[in-house]
Amino acid sequence: MFDSIPSHYLLIGSTIMAVLMGSFVMFIRLRAQKKPVSTKKILIPPFAMSTGALMFIFEEFRVAPIQIVEAAALGLLFSSVLILTSKFEVRDGAIYMKQSKAFPFILVGLLVLRIILKLIFADTFDVGELAGMFFILAFSMILPWRIGMLIKYKKLEKSHIVA
Repeated sequence: MFDSIPSHYLLIGSTIMAVLMGSFVMFIRLRAQKKPVSTKKILIPPFAMSTGALMFIFEEFRVAPIQIVEAAALGLLFSSVLILTSKFEVRDGAIYMKQSKAFPFILVGLLVLRIILKLIFADTFDVGELAGMFFILAFSMILPWRIGMLIKYKKLEKSHIVA
């Protein structure tokens, strides 16, 4: 599928897309902090992202089981940072994400680290295989983060209703 395109063009294009998508996510997350949180708003991103797993239908994106484990483990490690820095507060009778000065820096740091890793591994792995690994990494980061957010949200919601 990608055999006719030189790999360095694919690497440049995918890196540019990662920067654009990362910037978009950061913009959306920062805007979302100004609106009340809901269960739906917490759960939609991982469900929407899960459709990206359809990429594995194509042979170019498939990865070995050990690479799945490595990418998922790194995603879980990254998610722990996001879980620890995601906090909620009650304002005006609604639950909001607490403004965190560190959050944009964490997102940028994770994006930069991801790009550096991609550039390091570009010579070792095929571009499609690398894309599959980074999808697994991203999904393994977002799903636990959102589950952690949901747990924190539900605890605060329950204590807010009871109180």
